[in-house]
Order: sequence, then C-alpha cells, then structure tokens
Amino acid sequence: MRRIVIVEDDIYLREEVLHTFQRAGYDAEGLVSFENVEEQLTALHPDLAILDVNLPGKSGYELCKSLKIRDSFPILILTARDTLSDELMALGLGADDFLTKPCHPDRLIARAERLLQTYDKLRSILQIGPLSLDTDTYKLVCEDSILILAETEGKIMKLLMERYPDTVSKGELFSAVWGTEEFVDENILQVNVSRLRKNLDGIGLGDVIRNIRGKGYLLEVDSL
Repeated sequence: MRRIVIVEDDIYLREEVLHTFQRAGYDAEGLVSFENVEEQLTALHPDLAILDVNLPGKSGYELCKSLKIRDSFPILILTARDTLSDELMALGLGADDFLTKPCHPDRLIARAERLLQTYDKLRSILQIGPLSLDTDTYKLVCEDSILILAETEGKIMKLLMERYPDTVSKGELFSAVWGTEEFVDENILQVNVSRLRKNLDGIGLGDVIRNIRGKGYLLEVDSL
C-alpha cells in the first residue's frame, strides 16, 4: 500500500487531507511534530509527501529543497499562497507539483496518483521480501531501517537481488562490478563482500548474504 505523509500544521486541514487519502485506499499519516521533519519523513519511507509552505520552524520551501537533496520521493506543495511567484518558487526548489487550498479532494488525489505513476516509471526499485533497493542511489530499505551503500557494494547487492534465489558466481560478480573477469584479484571481491556484510549487520542483516563454497554467493531472506 502506498504511503502518503502530510506535513501541515493546521490540525483541521491535516485531518481533512489525511482522511481524503485514507478514503482513497492509501496508507496516510500526518506529522504532529515539526522538529527534525526531514528525519521523520525519511524514517516513514513515504511514496509521496504533501507539504504546506507556512510551517513552524523551516518553511515548506526550505524543507522541499533539503528533502530533494537527500531523498527521491515526489513532493506536492499544498498551500493557501496562490501567487505565480509562490508556485515558481516551489517548482524551482524541486517540488513536483503545486496546488492551492482549498483543493477539491478529487483533484488532490488525481495529482497525487499522477506523481506516483510518473515516479514509478523513473525509479528502478528491486524488491525481495522486505528488502528494497533503489538501483539509482543504492539506498537499501528493510522495514524501518535504511542503509546507503557505496557504489561497489550497491552493485554487488543489486546483482544478488536480481538473481535471487539463485547463486551468483564470482565471475558474474567480477563482470557486473568491475566490468571484466580479467586481472581482478579474488581478494578484492572478498573484501567488498565482507564490507557489505558488515554494513548490513548494522541494520540486522549480517547473515543475509551466504557464501556457497566453490560457487559464489546468494541471498537468504526467508527468515526476515
């Protein structure tokens, strides 16, 4: 189920927007605290964020700018500010759409669905059980945990997820990560797999990569 997070300090408007998305079948949640909004949003893994402009602390404009630097979900600005300069400001800072309130619920849902469909076409997400990997940013998500992988580790994880549940040979990993099987020291692969396992262990996934002696590596996610 798609998750929509609403960042609106007016409790009545927040509840109205929240119920609009819930009635449409979305998993919708509204923030009630406006401290560390970026961290709260990242922890909630939204598929779409709805931002007001006039917020306590950082404005919706500032939030939009900082969120677009660190995350990859679409942002819809929903505000009572209705001038052209406000819309251009929001779009210039990376907002994906701009609506003024009051907004008809059907229009809001239609715009949200359009953004979700657009991002679905742009994203490259691999999903294996509770694991999802954004192959553009190498952001690995497992339930409430997030891990940003280095490029080499991300390429290893990508191939293991693409080939799941099969074993991936060392030669296939060499070709996918380094572009060749020639002149690559096998120790390099072992070092990078060990580093990947160590990072995965930090979010409780240290045993997800299994070494198949003489063959290569595979993912084990059945117990997650």
